[in-house]
Amino acid sequence: MPERILQVATEMSQLANEKITEIKGVTRATRTLALNALIEAARAGEVGRGFGVVANEVKEISQRVTVITEELEHMFESLALDLERTAQTARGDRFADLSRYVVELMDRNLFERSCDVRWWATDAAVVDVCENPDNGEIASQTSQRLGVILDSYTVYLDLWIADCSGRIIATGRPDKYRLVGTDIGHMPWFREAMRCRDGGAYAVADIAHNELLNNAATATYATAVRRGGKAKGDVIGVMGVFFDWENQAPMVVKALNFSDEERARTRVMLIDSQNRIIAASDNQGVLSEQIRLEVKDPNRGSYLLADGSLVAYALTPGYETYKGLGWRGVIVQQPRNAIKAADKPGAKLSMAS
Repeated sequence: MPERILQVATEMSQLANEKITEIKGVTRATRTLALNALIEAARAGEVGRGFGVVANEVKEISQRVTVITEELEHMFESLALDLERTAQTARGDRFADLSRYVVELMDRNLFERSCDVRWWATDAAVVDVCENPDNGEIASQTSQRLGVILDSYTVYLDLWIADCSGRIIATGRPDKYRLVGTDIGHMPWFREAMRCRDGGAYAVADIAHNELLNNAATATYATAVRRGGKAKGDVIGVMGVFFDWENQAPMVVKALNFSDEERARTRVMLIDSQNRIIAASDNQGVLSEQIRLEVKDPNRGSYLLADGSLVAYALTPGYETYKGLGWRGVIVQQPRNAIKAADKPGAKLSMAS
């Protein structure tokens, strides 16, 4: 609807300008005719006096029409400008709302990931292997248990269990990723998970390529495994879950219901707290590009670029107990008829990091 209002405002302004130009042309011609008539009346002397009176009336009417035309011109310009501003505001609000929807949809998804890791860390098999980290039979049974979980929760690449030193002792896909015995004690998310105050706390890492998972991009969530699976039990290990970011995130940024024409000139993105692109509907610049974002209101907003492209953004509100990581949804839409075959939407907004 805002786009249609903008289109109508533009068409109205163009039509008004055309008609006013026509009226100005007619009044100029009328004034010229009146002037010529006055000249001829003067030459005719007494005989042309009556004709001169009529010519003067025509001249005065032409001048009045000119004044009215100028007033109409100013009025139409003001109305068209107000209508355009109103439509731009409505359009900006719409896209800011859509930006919030995108980032909120992702955070609802990731809230479930934070719940999964805290729940699975209390699983009897997970607790058992952490209490008996050197027992190969228990480790094998735990890996089988993790594999069953992965078969049901297909959004994960793998699940890891590590002892307190950071040595991986069980994984969900041991045949695909041969990681048992690998030291992950240096990884920040592992160290943060070891410091979790209780069973309700968890650690999270920024979206990154994980070299141990064939360099796939993952969202990592972790928490401490506690003795007896109790919320206040002693820490006996760490569980990490690895969300398949590369395959799951694109579905979120491509979920908005745009028409084919609108989609071709629209780029939907998720950016992290450093303005790094972590997901994009055109798959460009993911984890390698930052954007320049003009943030006046930190929560939401919109503005126009010099080329007429609309930029809208919204900060994640979080979801339930998941506060989010300071991510934003961002939408860049180029104006109609601005897309060329070699262009990509939002190119003028972005820069290489």
